[in-house]
This record gives sequence, C-alpha cells and structure tokens, in this order.
Amino acid sequence: MSILSSTIPHSELATRYCTVRSATEALASRLTPEDQMVQSMPDASPTKWHLAHTTWFFETFILGPHANKYRPFNEHFKYLFNSYYKQLDGHPLRSVRGAFSRPSLEDISAYRAHVDAAVESFLSEDSPALNDEIAALLELGLNHEQQHQELIVTDIKHAFWTNPLRPAFIKARPQSTDKTSEMEWIEYAGGVSQIGHTGGEFSFDNETPRHKVLLSPFRLASRLVSNAEYMEFMEAGGYRRSELWLSDGWDHITANAWQSPMYWEKAENGWQVFTTSGMQPLNLGEPVCHVSYYEAEAYARWRGRRLPTEAEWEVAAAALPVKGNFAESNRFHPGASEDASRSQMFGDVWEWTSSSYSAYPGYRQSAGALGEYNGKFMCNQFVLRGGSCATPESHIRATYRNFFPPHARWQFMGVRLADDRA
Repeated sequence: MSILSSTIPHSELATRYCTVRSATEALASRLTPEDQMVQSMPDASPTKWHLAHTTWFFETFILGPHANKYRPFNEHFKYLFNSYYKQLDGHPLRSVRGAFSRPSLEDISAYRAHVDAAVESFLSEDSPALNDEIAALLELGLNHEQQHQELIVTDIKHAFWTNPLRPAFIKARPQSTDKTSEMEWIEYAGGVSQIGHTGGEFSFDNETPRHKVLLSPFRLASRLVSNAEYMEFMEAGGYRRSELWLSDGWDHITANAWQSPMYWEKAENGWQVFTTSGMQPLNLGEPVCHVSYYEAEAYARWRGRRLPTEAEWEVAAAALPVKGNFAESNRFHPGASEDASRSQMFGDVWEWTSSSYSAYPGYRQSAGALGEYNGKFMCNQFVLRGGSCATPESHIRATYRNFFPPHARWQFMGVRLADDRA
C-alpha cells in the first residue's frame, strides 16, 4: 500500500469517488433499516456499520488532517466507527457492532452525505491542498470501500441464513448449467519466477515488494472443484475420517459438527443450498463454495493432490485476463464452467492456497495508523487468491492477496487442486 503517488489522474478522482460510493449505496438499497442493523456473528458486521466505517475512513485519513475548513459530522463517530486501528484512541469491540441502534440509519445516511460533500469540495479544481500523496490516500479509501462492498454481501447472506424465514437479498437468477468441463491438468515448468506487484497501478502494501521465488515443476487443475466432486468426498466419509484432516481441523469440525459446506442442507428431495436468492436446489456443476481451509486441504488430501502455493497460483494467473463472474453480474453466486477455456482463475470463489499469510521479503510496514491496514494481520491466516462473485471486477488482480483464518468459511471460498509434476 504505497502512498507515494496516485495511479488515478486528479481530474478523474471525483468521478471515481462517486462511482464507488454509489455502488455501496446500491447494495444497501436492497435492505430495510431492520436488515441493516443485524450482526449474525462476531466475524460479520451490520450493513449500517459498513456504511459508516467506510465514511469514517475518508473523514479520518483525508478530511480531518488535510481539509482545513472541515468540521466533523459528529465527534463521537471517530471512536464509534473505528474498526481496529489501535493508534487512533480505541474502538468498540467488533462483536458488539450489532448493538448500536443509534445512530439511526437516517443519521448514517446524513453522515455519508456530509462527508461526500466535503470530499467533492476538496477534490474541486481550486482545492490548494490536494497533492499526489493525498490523492493516493483517497485511492486507498476507494479500494477499502470496495472490500466492504463484498463484506456487505457476505455478511447479509449469513444474517439471512440465520433467519428462519430464509429471505433473499436479490431476486433469483436463472441457474447456471449443471454441467462442467472435464478437469484437466495444466503443467508449469517451475524455475525462478517473480511474484508481487510491479507498480504503475494501485496495490496494497502486502502485494509488495516484487521478488524472486524458486518453484519446482507443478500442475494446476484447469478449473475449480465442483459440488458434485465435493459430494463424492462427503459420500466417501470424508467428514468422518480423521486421517484426512489436520489436527486442528479435525478438532474444529468435530466440535462444530460440520458434515458439509456452509449453507448446504439435506432435504427429502436432495441437497439444497442457501444463496443470496434464498434456498435453491444444489447445482452439482457449480464450484463448491463456503468451505474452510481445513475442508479444502482435507479434500485435496483425499484426492491425492494438494492446494497450490500462492506463488504457483500467481505465476499461473499472471498472463491471464482478469475476466470472470464478479459482483457486476449481480448474481452473487458462483457459476459452473462448462466451457473448458474458462479457467475460473478470477471471480466465482476465492481460492485457498497452502501459503500462510506473511510478509514478502523486504516488506516494510507503512508508518502511522495506516500501517495497521494489512501488516498487523500477518499471523494465523492463510492466503486466498482470485476474487469472488461478490468482488468488484476493478478491485482484483493477479497479485491480490486476500487472507482469512483457516476455520473461516462465510466468505465465497472454494478449491483448486494442485499437484507436483512427475
């Protein structure tokens, strides 16, 4: 996350700002005020909080320090909507965000309008304070908001799943094909390669610096693992065979009685799955989704394969166009790959890798509170790659490093198999 220079021309910042902020509002507009209050688990946040926190980011890091005439909308919001920045005088516990009935959604909307007007004024042509470093901070804020757009979808999906009425976030879309292309193996020679961001466009700090890696010859599956293939693992007793699981994974699935991916339910007429369109029959051709690292690793072990390292994944994806099933499709659900040329490297589901989330060689955490954005989480997490059906397309790239703890599965998380070349 370099803040040395912006990759967006200053003349385009205002348009880009409005585009991203409007996309957030469009997602929230599908929800009632009551919906936006719900926090269904500690890892999730209410939609109302996402709306406020993304606004807090611009107020805290751009308007407060750099806009001389700016007056905060509410002084208490500096504390209330801080997520985890320890250097900014504290924040509420994440687990209690759903208890904040006040401020109201109306007040949050007014807060967003207040900050939007101030940012748009700050970005006007006659603003003397705008420079390239501040423009880069704003670009960071826009990418931060796009991350929260994805969280709005995944968090409300979990909230609606916990509701016995099983409401829908969006209207049902026609299902994708229930067929999928034959899984093939694409070979890579290995050797010395470079991974990490090259500069020139936006990146987060955890994508840098670019560096060399030594890879043994390897193979990657031509597509994601399907529901039908994962069902074979379940029917073979995969969730009952301790020898397939990492010790911590086995302890976790037994303690939580996991027997299938998250959102799957066995009905009299077969398996169903909860989607952003409500309950739907399970499409066996679609990629398996909402599985933890533990489940992905156990499945790969059962198949006699493994998960790719993040370096292998990036080397394979680097030459491919960033095309796929992203948030812009408005399906918010992964689709099958009947076309053998559609590798699904981007979109559909985030792909677990076997790589622990840690700093690249030569990484230096940024100074100040913004240094907490990524660096402080480099412990007890695994890297995921490729984006999902809830990720904005303009937000993703081959070098993007997402990360979650190994038990997490409420995000759109799936599996691509890897293998060593003989």
